[in-house]
Amino acid sequence: MDLIIKNGKIVDGTGNPWYKADIGIENGKIVKIGRIKDIKAEKSIDAEGLIVSPGFIDIHSHADPSIFINAKQESTVRQGITTHIVGNCGLSLAPINPETVDFLTNYFEELLPSSKEQKIEWRTFKEYLEKAEKRKYSTNMVHLVGHGTIRIAVMGVEARVPNDNELTEMKSLVDEAMLAGAIGLSTGLLYPPGMFAKTDELIELSKVVSRYNGIYSSHIRSYGGQLRKSLNEAIEIGEKAGVKVQVSHLSVFGSPFWGSSKRVLRIIEKARLKGIEVNSDMHPYDSVSAELITLLPPWAHEGGKGKLLERIKDKETREKIKQDQLHGCEGWDEWAPPDIIGWENILVIMFSTEKNKDLEGKSLKEIAELRNTDPLSALHDILIEENANLNMIIIHLRGEEDIIRFMQDPLVSFETDASTTAPYGVLAESKPHPRGYGTYPRILGEFVREKQIISLEEAIRKMTSLPAISIDLYDRGLLKEGFWADIVLFDPDKIIDTATYANPHQYPEGIEYVIINGEIVIEKGNHTEKLPGKVLRHK
Repeated sequence: MDLIIKNGKIVDGTGNPWYKADIGIENGKIVKIGRIKDIKAEKSIDAEGLIVSPGFIDIHSHADPSIFINAKQESTVRQGITTHIVGNCGLSLAPINPETVDFLTNYFEELLPSSKEQKIEWRTFKEYLEKAEKRKYSTNMVHLVGHGTIRIAVMGVEARVPNDNELTEMKSLVDEAMLAGAIGLSTGLLYPPGMFAKTDELIELSKVVSRYNGIYSSHIRSYGGQLRKSLNEAIEIGEKAGVKVQVSHLSVFGSPFWGSSKRVLRIIEKARLKGIEVNSDMHPYDSVSAELITLLPPWAHEGGKGKLLERIKDKETREKIKQDQLHGCEGWDEWAPPDIIGWENILVIMFSTEKNKDLEGKSLKEIAELRNTDPLSALHDILIEENANLNMIIIHLRGEEDIIRFMQDPLVSFETDASTTAPYGVLAESKPHPRGYGTYPRILGEFVREKQIISLEEAIRKMTSLPAISIDLYDRGLLKEGFWADIVLFDPDKIIDTATYANPHQYPEGIEYVIINGEIVIEKGNHTEKLPGKVLRHK
């Protein structure tokens, strides 16, 4: 055998109680679970005192652009992630139209350090996956095709319904991506250009996905006042297109709506009783991260960031934007800061210009006070100064009651909603949300061990086999003979996250080994420099 793991407590991903056994690995797969005696192996790991579980499957990741910068994927592999599902929120790195590619790269700037540009050296989804396969990296990667990327390729960032020819072209691009190995279609309906799409458009594109037995994964239009309406739209798309639905980062945004999780879960339960397969995912933080321009009304985004900046600079248009931000407008009520969020809870996390560096980590309320102005004016001013490339973290946006209820629901997987980064090199320039380093250790340390919100076995199931079956990944997510050897070994008494908002670039504690495709990538807490990750294509 290549590798034997001995004396560990196995939590196999099914939700069943732990048991003691050894695991034998050969040619990247698990070949034996049980008592292994009198068999020699090239390497043996003594897992006494450790939990041995399947590798964690991050069902909602934004790790796609950063693999071309740092293949080691330090922030995620060190928290036990062995497989990423990428291309989420409507943004994938393909397909590409050279005439509109600038719109796409503008949106990916949020996920990259200011000193790096996303180099696009492909056109089709097939070419993109082939390029990704040639690039060695730590973890496995599963790809969704982004609706926003497809819309940009065909229509740019126009706020209108596609004509018949454009819709036909968009369907053709979805077909090419599915044929190349994408697992489905993702949407980001809170962001441009996804926010401009009507339900009928999404149903037609999802019908293409259905022919390949793919999934429809959606960042829905609202997690606040229009949450139930937005959730019902996703379910309608699933029903009419005949596709499995994955609701991204299930949440209830804003204190006026906290407690709505009961009704939300009831909607999903009723859909499943009708035979519509609906699953969802979440992360364990009460905060979210997004581009600062998300605080502007949808109509301000038409034409891309350049047009948005022109509108903010125009005095009359800027005043109209302010009024919609204060009072909402038709089809948009997600971010009304004075009523729902609170300016003191919106932290601006990274500035590219030197003159604003001292504002990093400050709230819009604090920035406004420092500039002797109101928060809306401060917001618009810094967007102009920073060329609209600013990220925010909104704290205290989600209530603990809803977080716990979603966490305990058997159909909700765990995810990071983060890119991969590292505390060194160009990726250290960014100031990401701490979930990028700490999601899974936080769940296992705080919510399993300390608060006992869910059991260890159930938490592992929601990190492994549940996301695997949600995306039809049938040979990973369990510790089972014949399955790929994606395995995590951690100390249940020590595992915890250490990343903070002020200092997010900190690895978690307690994860001793991470094995991917039978190769040891993390050994006694250190990266071995091995890069055994694969592109996993939908079949």
